[in-house]
Amino acid sequence: MSGVRVLIAGASIAGPALAHWLAERGAEVTVVERSPGLRPGGQAVDARGVAKEVIRRMGLDDPVRAARTPTAGAHYVDADGNVLETFRADDDGGDGFIAEIEILRGDLSQVLHDATRDRVEYLFDDRIAELTQDATGVDVTFAGGDRRRFDLVIGADGLHSSLRALVFGPHERFLRHLGHVLAFYTVPNEFGLDEWLIEYQEAGRSAGLRPIHDATRAMAMFSFPAEDFDVDHRDIAAQKNLLHERMAGHGWLTPQILAHADDSPDFYLDQVAQVVMDRWSNGRVALLGDAAFSSSPLSGQGTGLALVGAYVLAGELATAKWNPDTAFARYEQRMRPFVEANQEIARLNAASRDPDAPAVQPEDWDMSLIERAINGIDLPEYTGTCPVSTDSAPRQSLQDG
Repeated sequence: MSGVRVLIAGASIAGPALAHWLAERGAEVTVVERSPGLRPGGQAVDARGVAKEVIRRMGLDDPVRAARTPTAGAHYVDADGNVLETFRADDDGGDGFIAEIEILRGDLSQVLHDATRDRVEYLFDDRIAELTQDATGVDVTFAGGDRRRFDLVIGADGLHSSLRALVFGPHERFLRHLGHVLAFYTVPNEFGLDEWLIEYQEAGRSAGLRPIHDATRAMAMFSFPAEDFDVDHRDIAAQKNLLHERMAGHGWLTPQILAHADDSPDFYLDQVAQVVMDRWSNGRVALLGDAAFSSSPLSGQGTGLALVGAYVLAGELATAKWNPDTAFARYEQRMRPFVEANQEIARLNAASRDPDAPAVQPEDWDMSLIERAINGIDLPEYTGTCPVSTDSAPRQSLQDG
């Protein structure tokens, strides 16, 4: 197939989702991922509201639902394990605190990869090393030495996006730390965990366990305040030391869960941060998902933003006949109010976790804000495909952002 050539950096969720829609619309798509393969496990992510509709339009509702975690709901407990509050997965039509579509990040990534691998070129264990663009395309040099030219390049490589740093500037310009740290890793299920997530909160810190498909194991979860967070996101040993230090003295089952941290092969810890940018594109390069507009895990909507953003970006590119100026502007115009609502949810959630913050009750939340964060974007049909030969694709002068 001869069509517009698009390079996507990142093979987690946003990248393969965008690859699906671009391939549907006639583009030749390459996805480059610096990891040697798909990364398994990870935190549980959710799909609510319009994100569920995007999954349905992708034709992936059945495989996504089949890969869900077996979470029936959540119990908040005291230090002795007594249940204080319960949330069910079917609350609010499945769009509540515990979503009916809850899936480990790695499992959703696998579903998306399986759905696209026959139509999309995947390059693992490689990355973009250099990039230069002109009015007609983008020249890319890969770390592995290959050099290729693309019509468009999209960064979907997460919170610490290398492509964003390469094209838009250093991370410090765009990251907004919300004063908290999250950690996740799998542990043996020696705690009798069934289909219910259990969490204990005390003085701004929390520890919890959630069920996964393998009933012999569980996912450990931790949250703690850290205004002075300065640990490199690649330094796993330092991250584990920080977790032990900051969670010391926490009650409930915390010591037993922490005992498995040092031996965990899938340990993850990072700051709770948002990405705030004045614009998500520069010439023929654009950003998607956490790379462009991370809302942080405290919004519960990062995956929804990635899936919806991928749908809108691909649709606007095809509608604009692959004109990046027009398509990127329309993509941002449609997405920004949706993004801002979700980022506001996360900021409120972060503030409510501060040790000195008053307890927040469900009735204290702005329900109109929550509705905008879940369903606050219209999804055009974007019917049909728009294959365009690279010989006839529109070429125009582009200004740097």
